[in-house]
Amino acid sequence: MENQQTSDETAEKFTWTIKNFSKLSSKLYSENFFIGGHPWRILMFPKGNNVDYLLSIYLDAGDSANLPYGWSRFAKFKLSLINKVNSNMKKTKETEHEFNARENDWGFTAFMPLHEILDPSTGFIVDDTCIIEAEIFVTKLEHENQVDQAAKTDTVTPVSTQVNAVSDNPSPKEMSSTSLGELMDFRGLGKIEQAFVPLLEEVCSRHPSLIECQQKRSRRFIEWAFAALGRVLHFLKTKKVKDMNDALFMHLQILWKELETFKFDLTWLEPHVQSALGMKSYMERAAEVKKMKDNVVAREMEIKRLKTKITAAEIDLEIAKRELMKAEEGFEERDLDGELGYEA
Repeated sequence: MENQQTSDETAEKFTWTIKNFSKLSSKLYSENFFIGGHPWRILMFPKGNNVDYLLSIYLDAGDSANLPYGWSRFAKFKLSLINKVNSNMKKTKETEHEFNARENDWGFTAFMPLHEILDPSTGFIVDDTCIIEAEIFVTKLEHENQVDQAAKTDTVTPVSTQVNAVSDNPSPKEMSSTSLGELMDFRGLGKIEQAFVPLLEEVCSRHPSLIECQQKRSRRFIEWAFAALGRVLHFLKTKKVKDMNDALFMHLQILWKELETFKFDLTWLEPHVQSALGMKSYMERAAEVKKMKDNVVAREMEIKRLKTKITAAEIDLEIAKRELMKAEEGFEERDLDGELGYEA
């Protein structure tokens, strides 16, 4: 493991080599590795966690069954699938989460399509072996105010999937052109991703209650809340109707469920989110309609082609008839079976 440290953060990398990937079917844990004085491990679903054709990867808080009451670690982390042919082509997603006894794993349900991983030309699997890397920046939270703990207990419900309550927090890189390192102050409330701030400024000016309802929270809680709101706003602002495939539909569902836990008044935003979520059905219907339109157009073109061919054939027939009439002028048909004969 590579190790870098600052006064309040620990950054380390752990590499997990997985052999016989094609033979794996159920979830798989890596060995434990220690960062920030605590054991961690990587959790992988090689066939997807309640999703088809996707690789799911999460960071797990190690010995979760024996975590003490009140234990928590805030971590910014990256999960990467290493490209064994070209190291510059590795697939990386990053996010952040406060791990605790109730929410002890966090990561990406839709990390990467399986067909891309299994394609030999991509370089992610060589000799049926792949490598996953975890890079973690860990901050130990000092009882960050009992107000914050009460807020989380009373208002924040973990966003979980159906298998072992594995939470999915989509990568900021999927939602924003800025990384977690590009932060700026938002109205003195906390540091928020730079791309989200103009969007937050706009909606908070129109809906002052967004700020009012968070003013009694801790700085950390407020940052999480407005980061969650910013992710949804940025999604709606940057995604187009044509982009709404299954992966983005699931992504927006997760972002919206996460945002709802912070108890904003979102009556103004919900119709837009539901409309975006409805785009999946719309896109499916649009694809069906387009297929039928293409079928009609193809048949019309075929009919047009056949009509053109018939017209050309009719012209050829008329020409052939005229040529026959000319050839028959002065021509007397004879019995071809008759004798030629002769006079004696």
